[in-house]
Amino acid sequence: MSDAARRRTILVITQVYTPDTPAVGQHFAQATAELARRGHRVVVLTSANGYEDASIRFPKRETVDGVEIVRLPFSSFGKKSFPIRALAGLLFVIQCTLRGLFMKVDGVLISTAPPFASIAAIVLRILKRTPFTFWAMDLNPDQLIALGTMTERSPIARIFNALNRSMLKRAYAVIALDRFMAQSLNRKRDIGDRMHVIAPGPLEDAIDPIDHADNPFRATHGLEGKLVVMYAGNHGLTTPVDTLVDAALRMQDRERLVFMFIGAGIAKQAVTDAIERHAPANIISLPYQPFSEIRYSLSAADVHAVTIVPEVVGVVHPCKIYGAMAVRRPVLLVGPEPSHVSDLVEQEGFGWRVDYGDTDRLVEVLDEILATDPAEMGRLGERARSVLEDRFSHQKLFGEVADLVERMVGFRNRSVPDEGPG
Repeated sequence: MSDAARRRTILVITQVYTPDTPAVGQHFAQATAELARRGHRVVVLTSANGYEDASIRFPKRETVDGVEIVRLPFSSFGKKSFPIRALAGLLFVIQCTLRGLFMKVDGVLISTAPPFASIAAIVLRILKRTPFTFWAMDLNPDQLIALGTMTERSPIARIFNALNRSMLKRAYAVIALDRFMAQSLNRKRDIGDRMHVIAPGPLEDAIDPIDHADNPFRATHGLEGKLVVMYAGNHGLTTPVDTLVDAALRMQDRERLVFMFIGAGIAKQAVTDAIERHAPANIISLPYQPFSEIRYSLSAADVHAVTIVPEVVGVVHPCKIYGAMAVRRPVLLVGPEPSHVSDLVEQEGFGWRVDYGDTDRLVEVLDEILATDPAEMGRLGERARSVLEDRFSHQKLFGEVADLVERMVGFRNRSVPDEGPG
């Protein structure tokens, strides 16, 4: 049978998968759908319960976009505490390892959900010679070290880093989301041309913007005539919103300016506390919006805010910037330079940047934004969309991931050079 005729079986191990809300699952859904579209059998092992809310249950088995999804029990108990999350991740990895040992697969695709998913891939590589590709969405223990939760010399950090080095040694290929993340991984173990930088792009194939006048979301939330600065997505410790909240409290007298926070996460407590203590009229807090409504909620903004603390550049990748670019909105980065987002916002010229924690400067910039001509705001938004279409289209980026996986499993294609270990 010819190489082009025989489809491959690809095992995907990810604790999070659509329709669950975290971005990791959505990105995997795009890549696996592309592989299935190309004729391969794709089997996804994932959690039967929601990652953020473990009370949410998904079907045990289903096929979506040609992808076979198998959801495993005891794989998510919510995010109440780190030990509980770690236990769920470990039980998930054990189940995936056992299933993988008794499956005939040509290759494995893993990520950082859970952070030690690589254990399953390493075991399959050693015992069955099954090649694997590692798709890094964030890095641990780097996040915990950056946040001060643990030190580099702690036993857990040492174990994590030993596991990371073992994974990097054995991986057919590694995908990092930006050049800073690639550098962080290569500092653990330099893997040369097995490292690939592929940014994820927006979660939707086409998030077309909605004009303010035609957007029911703006009408529902009383945003007519307002300039809306929106933060939409996970409110995490690595992407805190407290500088934005402080600026909002200082600017309550700017009647046209509204700050909208959509999503959830531990750092959203700063928003909740501000509302409870000060009852500001210029702050609106909403939960995650359904995916069917994302184009309306994202389009309701005039400016999208992206935040990141300096310590986690190269450790996490703020994916929310792509949704802003998709709906043709300029971006306000509250974070460091250099970083992936500052590269885009400042070098490509479609937004502003303020250091995290510099509330005084943020207030000045927001006043500048309030005074900016609407036509100029529109031009900045069009520039953002142009950059997205040129550099971060789904067809290009998820096609590159699929090309790389095909090459790993021995399916010849023209997009990826002959590289990586056998």
